[in-house]
Amino acid sequence: MALGASLRLDHELLAVEQEHRVNCMLDLTAPPAPGDTRRKPLHLALVIDRSGSMFGPQLEAAKRCAVFLARKLRPDDQLSVVAYDEAVTLVHPLSPVGSDRVAIEHAIMSIPSGGQTNLSGGWLKGAEQLRAVPSGTGPKKALLLSDGQANVGIVDAAELAAMAKVAADDGIGTTTIGFGDGFDEDLMTAMADAGGGSAYFAANVDEAAGIFAREFDDLVSLVAQNLSVEIRPTTDVDVVEVLNDYPHLGVPGGVQIQVGDAYGDERRRVVFSLHVPRLEALGPVSVADVVVRYVAVGEEIAAHELHVPVLVNLVSADEAVAVAPDAEVVEEIVILKSARAQEKARELAQDGRIDDARALLEERAKDLREIAPRSSRAAELLEQAEEMESHGRAMEQGAFDAVQSKHMRYSTWQKQRGRPHRTGEPS
Repeated sequence: MALGASLRLDHELLAVEQEHRVNCMLDLTAPPAPGDTRRKPLHLALVIDRSGSMFGPQLEAAKRCAVFLARKLRPDDQLSVVAYDEAVTLVHPLSPVGSDRVAIEHAIMSIPSGGQTNLSGGWLKGAEQLRAVPSGTGPKKALLLSDGQANVGIVDAAELAAMAKVAADDGIGTTTIGFGDGFDEDLMTAMADAGGGSAYFAANVDEAAGIFAREFDDLVSLVAQNLSVEIRPTTDVDVVEVLNDYPHLGVPGGVQIQVGDAYGDERRRVVFSLHVPRLEALGPVSVADVVVRYVAVGEEIAAHELHVPVLVNLVSADEAVAVAPDAEVVEEIVILKSARAQEKARELAQDGRIDDARALLEERAKDLREIAPRSSRAAELLEQAEEMESHGRAMEQGAFDAVQSKHMRYSTWQKQRGRPHRTGEPS
């Protein structure tokens, strides 16, 4: 089955001979997962930080979770294990789990703690293992675990994210899992974004098991990779803004948005705004074309492309003003703007501007509470409002620390991608 795509506008009726800002919401619906027995084999590289700061409970939790993952895989799934501190060790080369399961578990549990954090070296070794897998044989993904800052090898966040993007273009995804309160959340989410994967935060060792369980569920229900949305406006129409925080860049004739992986029955939303100039002719007109591309990874692996036109209807000013905006589109815009405000508030708090951060959180929480009574998602909106107000109270009480900052970063990351909360992560 193919991925579904539909488009809704906040205003489909536009007053003729007037300029307009049109907000567009693209709904992407993934088909059901093929089932564990019918899927293609997985090819995974588990890249484990064993630096000195991981010594003790954190490294033991990471190793137990890695063993859990190895035990859940099918015999024909392939797994490689890489460990890194300032040096990089190939703990187990990529091979089918069925023939080496006991050896893999023993190798994982024997990983010792070490020194500094050569995150780039570890990730590169994992990607190297996966590059040997022929295209079309099944999903390929590196799972990167770290509790610290990249301080050996390549340490620049932009360069590391660019490396993950190159690997993603070659069919190798990257998922990141941050442990504790010392890792660089901006680096880890940037690599996940560029790598088309997921980003997780385990504030303590107790949360790690739930995260690995959710990641396994995602891996076996993966139905599409390299999902992208390209917006191609017609002449004189401009893309004003992409409200989601997906990576996006200008391309000839428009803007391309990198959505990443999609999982069985999952829905993603992409919201963007167009500036439509004065148009003189009455009636329907196309103002843009949306191109959705992805690689299906179910029983067969194949590239797909579908086109969704952005159509508006030019009418008299009286007709246009008589129709209320689409409430669901307006609601999604409020949610995304609230998520963006939460990230801005986090940055303000890190700069010591606590009062400004609290005021911004309170303002956007009020917006969520105002639309909640008319929404079918009222409980979700009120929960988000309470979360923002809770962050504000923590700032007021002087409780904004590294863990609080990470809670905010990962919560924002999820909301801006429309992904459900991860088991083991803060809501």
